[in-house]
Amino acid sequence: MRDTISFYLNGELKVLRGVAPTQTLLRYLREDEKFCGTKEGCAEGDCGACTVNVSTLTADGAVKCEAINACIRFMPSLDGASITTVEGLARDSDAPHPVQRAMMENDASQCGFCTPGFVMSLYTAYRNRTMLPLAAANDVLAGNLCRCTGYGPILKAAETIGRGAKTSDQSNDDGVELEQLRLLDHKEPVEIEHGAARAFLPATSDQLAEIYARHPDATLIAGATDVGLWVTKARERLLKVIFLNRVRDLASIGRNGQDLIIGAGVTYSDAIDVLAQAYPDLGELVRRIGAVQVRNAGTIGGNIANGSPIGDMPPALIALDAKLVLRQAAQRRTLPLEDFFLAYGRQDRKPGEFVEAVRVPLAAVADELKCYKISKRFDQDISALCGCFNIKVSDDVVAAARIAFGGMAATPKRALSVEAALVGKRWDRARVELAMKEFAKDFTPMSDMRASADYRLRTAQNLLMKYFLETQAPLAQTRLVGHGSAFL
Repeated sequence: MRDTISFYLNGELKVLRGVAPTQTLLRYLREDEKFCGTKEGCAEGDCGACTVNVSTLTADGAVKCEAINACIRFMPSLDGASITTVEGLARDSDAPHPVQRAMMENDASQCGFCTPGFVMSLYTAYRNRTMLPLAAANDVLAGNLCRCTGYGPILKAAETIGRGAKTSDQSNDDGVELEQLRLLDHKEPVEIEHGAARAFLPATSDQLAEIYARHPDATLIAGATDVGLWVTKARERLLKVIFLNRVRDLASIGRNGQDLIIGAGVTYSDAIDVLAQAYPDLGELVRRIGAVQVRNAGTIGGNIANGSPIGDMPPALIALDAKLVLRQAAQRRTLPLEDFFLAYGRQDRKPGEFVEAVRVPLAAVADELKCYKISKRFDQDISALCGCFNIKVSDDVVAAARIAFGGMAATPKRALSVEAALVGKRWDRARVELAMKEFAKDFTPMSDMRASADYRLRTAQNLLMKYFLETQAPLAQTRLVGHGSAFL
C-alpha cells in the first residue's frame, strides 16, 4: 500500500505523509498553507464561507468540477484531486478572474467575509459552463449565506458570470487540470498512519471488501456530510476510518432490465438528473437535500447506511419498493430497503458488511410517486417530516399503495394501516378521509425542535389528502407556480 496522498493545490503538486485522518481541508488551507481566503463560518457545511472547487477524474476520464465545503472535508479523501481556492483564481495573471471582476463591478462584496465562498461557488458554475438566470443562481448559491444580506448585487454578478461562462474559452485550464489528474490516477490502496489513528483508501470495491473484513470496527466515510460534524461539533476522535471516495465502481448509476441500479457511492448531484427523469418528484426531493456543496459530497448509500429517521431518501425509495444490496467480503445479499432499518441507530448490517447498491424498480408510473418534504426553511433544511406516496389507481379503485415517512418514527417506516384502508377501495374523498384516521395506528411521532407530535400527525394526514387532490385537479391548485415551488 502507498502511505502518502497526492493532490494539486492551485496548480502545485502536494504529497503528504502521515496526515491526520480527520484533519479538515479548511484547517490544512488556513493553518498549514496560510491560505486564509477560505473562511470558517459554521464548521458544519451550512454557510458556504469555506467553499472551494475540487476537481476529480471521472470513470470515463473527464474532469468533474464541484464546489464543496472545506470545513467538513477530510484531507485523505482528496487523494487524486485538484483543489482550487480563491487565492488560485488569478495566479497566472495580474488581472482578476472573470468571476472576481463580475463581483467587483456589481458591488457584490460588503463586509467581505463570505465573499470568497460566493466567488468559489460561482467559479465552479463558470467552469461547468452553467448559465445563471435568477432561478439557477438561487440554486447554485443556496449554500452560501451573506450575513450582510447583500444578495441582490451577488445575483446580478451571477447573471453576468453565467453569460460569460458559455462564451469563454476555458480549454487551456481544462486541459492542464486533466493532465494533472491523470498523473495522480492510480489503483493502489493507501494506508496512512498518524499516531494511533489509521486511514485506508481503497480504489475498488474488492479492495474495500477486503479491508473492511479485516477492520470491521472502522468508520466508513463517503461525503462526510454527517461524519464531518462528529469531528467538528462533537469533537469525536476517529482512530480508524475507511474513505470511499476513490472507489469508482461504487459510483455508477444505470439500468439493469427494469431496475435502476444506484451504486452506494453515487452522490446526490450525480443522481439527480437520472432520478428526475424517472420520477420528477423524486428529482425535486433530491434538489432540496442540502445545498449544492452538500449534494456534491453526500451519497445515497451513505444516507441509507447512516440510518437517520429523518433522512429524505429512504421514504421515497421505500415507497418505490427499492431493494438494498449488501456485501461482506465476497458474499452479497439483497433485502427490501424497509427491512434494513431495525430500530433507532440500528440497521441489519453485519460486521464488515457495507451497502453496495440500491435497486429501484422502474415499473411505477412516474406521476404516481409524490414526495413532500416539510421543513421550516425551503432550501437547505432538515425535514420535520418527509412523506412519499406511491398509489396506483385503476378504474377508480386503489390497486396498490406504498406510503412511507421519515420523521414520524424511530426509523423510516411504511404506513401499513393507511395502505390497508385504501387498497381495494374506491379512490374518492370519503375513503381518503377514513384512511387519514389510520395514521394514528401507524405512527406515534415525537415532539422536538422541528415540530410537535400533533403537528407531524396532522400534517401526515393532510398530505394524503393533498396527494388525492393532486390526482383530481391541475397541480397548480395545490402547489405554488414558479421555480422551486413544485415541491411544497
